[in-house]
Amino acid sequence: MAVFFLRSNMNQSEVLQNVTAEVVNATGNSTRFQASTEGMSVAYGSLLFMALFPIVVGSFKSVGHLKKQKLSGKSEDVEIMTNKDAMMFPVYGSFVLFGIYLVFRFIDKDLVNILFTAYFFILGTIALARVIEPVVRKCIPLPWNVQYKLLLLSDEKPSGTYEEGEKSQKEKDTSTFVSAINTVLSNAAEEDGAKEDIPSASGDDDQKLSKASEQTKKSTVPVYQDLLVNCSFDYLTIISAAISACVGVWYLIKKHWIANNLFGLAFSISGIEFLQLNSVLNGCILLGGLFFYDVFWVFGTDVMVTVAKSFEAPIKLIMPQDLPEQGLAAGNFAMLGLGDIVIPGIFVALCLRIDHDFASNAAGKGVKKVYFWSAFLAYILGLVVTISVMHYFKHAQPALLYLVPSCLGIPLFVGLARGELKTMFAYVDNPEPIKEEANKTDAVSKKDD
Repeated sequence: MAVFFLRSNMNQSEVLQNVTAEVVNATGNSTRFQASTEGMSVAYGSLLFMALFPIVVGSFKSVGHLKKQKLSGKSEDVEIMTNKDAMMFPVYGSFVLFGIYLVFRFIDKDLVNILFTAYFFILGTIALARVIEPVVRKCIPLPWNVQYKLLLLSDEKPSGTYEEGEKSQKEKDTSTFVSAINTVLSNAAEEDGAKEDIPSASGDDDQKLSKASEQTKKSTVPVYQDLLVNCSFDYLTIISAAISACVGVWYLIKKHWIANNLFGLAFSISGIEFLQLNSVLNGCILLGGLFFYDVFWVFGTDVMVTVAKSFEAPIKLIMPQDLPEQGLAAGNFAMLGLGDIVIPGIFVALCLRIDHDFASNAAGKGVKKVYFWSAFLAYILGLVVTISVMHYFKHAQPALLYLVPSCLGIPLFVGLARGELKTMFAYVDNPEPIKEEANKTDAVSKKDD
């Protein structure tokens, strides 16, 4: 029997299919499922490609996203990790993992999975629609496309009070936009009132009535103070959402492995694009912590395996090992957890942004992508080693046990050999969180003095 686990994240039905699947032969004897060499090659090769694809796409999208945020002056909108976040991530992850473990131990699994399925259906539909929208725009050019804007305003003040100098660019833009909306609505109400006012010669009573009516109209004009939603969309956005919703319905009804993989790829690309480590030090702290996290929960306890067997959600990429024999109806899966793609992937994306930063400081030179390719090839090496070890020992393997040393060690060694290691550690995507932490530290030290 050949069952491919990079991390044990299969749901219960899939594990039963893989571990206990039996084929009754012509003589009535039962034998366990044995994947063919061709089937394993297709499964392993497909998973390797599906792991590399979101890393490449997400890394390049992260560069464009960061540039866009810096040009617009809204770099605070990017999800950026601090040193504390990186250190606490494995701790929080452990609490969440153990909490889910307790939920599955004491609450009906079917009920819990219904809730998780509904939750990931919504998230997956949104993520997939956003990922495929650029493709839809290139494939379906609409000359009659119309742009719409959806606004959700509130007449309550936003939570928290800020001094004018402490407001972020996003808060200033929101305040300016809401003020403009209020001005437009107020002017429109005044114009409507002027049109409805009819001159009268009936005396003071009519004038008092007219003033009272005018005051009533002014009082009914809402005064908004916060912008909750500012969403732009067009027909192509709607088409992308419709396609994504169809995939979501397919996943809800059939739980088909292709629909699962589409959602998984969308989650991976979005995670690598938006989750930014901010510095190499943060990457070392995060990946180092998750190295021990993965080893402990896979080898040290049954928590990871129990949760993986019970959890039905598109948090993994799966590929049938009996695809050549069974076609799209195949059901004996090899799999790779999304965490083993996104976690190393955000470090690979950081290396690509470092390459772009070094190229911008070296006038007249193109982007060589030295650190990106070193990290990317290191990920391939680590994943191949994981597959080889798993296949040899026929046992579930924590992929980060092999991915973290390769993804950290090889790029850092390249930086050391090129004499750029110090420059690598000095790079930051966004210095604002570092400045904020320094200011807080200074403020605390002054209070103590």
